[in-house]
Amino acid sequence: MKLRKSLKLPLDKFINLSLYNKQFGYYMKKNPFGVKGDFITAPNISRLFSEMIAIWVISFWQSLGSPNKFNLVELGAGNGEMMKVLIESFKNFPKFFNSCNFIIHEKSPLLVKIQKKRLKDSKIIWISKINKINNNPCIFIANEFFDAIAIKQFLKKKDCWFERYINLENKRKMNFFEKRIDITKIERKIGFKISKNQKFIEYSELGLNYLREIIKKIKKNTGGLLLIDYGYKEEKMKNTLQAISNHKIVNISDYNKDKDITYNISFNFFKKFTENLGGVKNNITTQKNFLIKMGIKHRAEIISKNLSFSKKADIFYRLKRLIDEKQMGNLFKVMFIRNKENKFKEGF
Repeated sequence: MKLRKSLKLPLDKFINLSLYNKQFGYYMKKNPFGVKGDFITAPNISRLFSEMIAIWVISFWQSLGSPNKFNLVELGAGNGEMMKVLIESFKNFPKFFNSCNFIIHEKSPLLVKIQKKRLKDSKIIWISKINKINNNPCIFIANEFFDAIAIKQFLKKKDCWFERYINLENKRKMNFFEKRIDITKIERKIGFKISKNQKFIEYSELGLNYLREIIKKIKKNTGGLLLIDYGYKEEKMKNTLQAISNHKIVNISDYNKDKDITYNISFNFFKKFTENLGGVKNNITTQKNFLIKMGIKHRAEIISKNLSFSKKADIFYRLKRLIDEKQMGNLFKVMFIRNKENKFKEGF
């Protein structure tokens, strides 16, 4: 990474620079997905994952009264695999398919190019800002989207709060340092007392802006957000900042390695924040529970019925990765946000 000398940045500014700078940003210059990349997401492990999402979306659309025009918005579509399977599945339901505007929100021009190559369906449009979406009902899907947004970190020393910064003056290694801040100013921005019972705070300012904008659209036009990501439900916040390269955790301070910088979502914090905005309610469960309730085991049995042993074994090996408690089953959570009046709870 090429950076100017004597550069000191808040942590979120450094992460945003590392991931999304037009010249050297991680997501701007490489395809990080798959075996040859740095990590694999659920849609690339098994198409069964995306098929369960498709069933859920159709069911939720029906709960909204099967509107003749609505938007399905995928936030950060990666290499396009989930949207590809969603569209293939939706074509079996002509009324739904013809009612749906398919929209992808993507920041990386490189990933847009990869997505367009994979997704040749003319119904898809790409947007850079979600406030450009029309006033039709919206169903938002965010699979491993929020973990890729830059975060701030704050720590408490005695009775004072400090924000974490990055010092980039040393060409060989970056260093963390802290600056004292007034936590009440942060809390006024967020809307509630985030520091209560906490010694450490970690959240994304931009992530909260996305949630505000999405919830504004849900309240105005109806719809919902299905958010799938790795994270935890405990009330105490943790320092979960990490860097990933070649499917391994690496030193975030290493300049010489291309790496994804990520964190675990505090779902308890997301719940408090969204409820504080008013007019919406949410449910949270594990990926394991969600996929099982949506019928993923039954679907695996059906498609593997007449296959050879090796192909059947591959299907169930991939299924295990998605739902096993020691793999993705418990680490990944599924959060559903919708209008208070909507009683839909399938999968939860």
